[in-house]
Amino acid sequence: MPYTADKPIPPPDSSSLRERIPGWGADLDPANRPAFPHEQPGIPTGAHWELPEQQPEKQPRERSVEHTRLTPVFGTAQPLHGLSGRIRRFAYDTYSEGQAAHWLLLIVGDRVDAITSHLRSFVSARPDEPISQSGILGERGRRPVASRVAPGRIDLKHTWLDPILVVGPWLLVAYGVFKVGKAIVRPGSRRSS
Repeated sequence: MPYTADKPIPPPDSSSLRERIPGWGADLDPANRPAFPHEQPGIPTGAHWELPEQQPEKQPRERSVEHTRLTPVFGTAQPLHGLSGRIRRFAYDTYSEGQAAHWLLLIVGDRVDAITSHLRSFVSARPDEPISQSGILGERGRRPVASRVAPGRIDLKHTWLDPILVVGPWLLVAYGVFKVGKAIVRPGSRRSS
C-alpha cells in the first residue's frame, strides 16, 4: 500500500540486481553517498505517526486510477470547475498516468480553462488585452526584433508560430463578431430600401 512504512513486496537481493542491471549498486559504498548518515535506522525524525493523518476531503479530488487512495495531504487551492474540470476528472477516472490519453486530456482541459477564462474576461470590468499582456510594449527600446532572432536562442524554431498562437484566437473572435454583426445589420438594411 502506498504512503505507509511497510513494504508488502520484498525487494530483490543485491546479487540478482547486479547480474540483471549493468552498473547496479555503484552507490552502495556509504563513502559515496553524502546522505548516508541520515539514512540510518533509529535516527529520531520527530514523526509521531506511522501513517500521517488523512486530510479530510471536502469535495472530490482527482486521483489516478493506479492509486487506491489519496495522499495523506493534498492541495485544495484550485478545485476542478466547469467543462475543464469535467475533462480533467474524466482523464483521472479513466486513464492511468502511464497512458498518453491521460496527459492529452489534461492538456485539453488546460486549454479549455484558458479559453473560458478569456471569454469570462470579456464580461468583466477589465477584459484581457493581448498587446500589453504579451509584454511586447515593455520591449520597446530593447531591440525586440533583434533579440528574438539572436543566435543562441533555443526557441528559434517556433518563434514564427508564437504570434499566430497569441494573436490568432483574437483575430478569429474579431472575424466571428464581424460576421454576426454583418448578419444582424444586413436584414435591417433590406427593409429600409
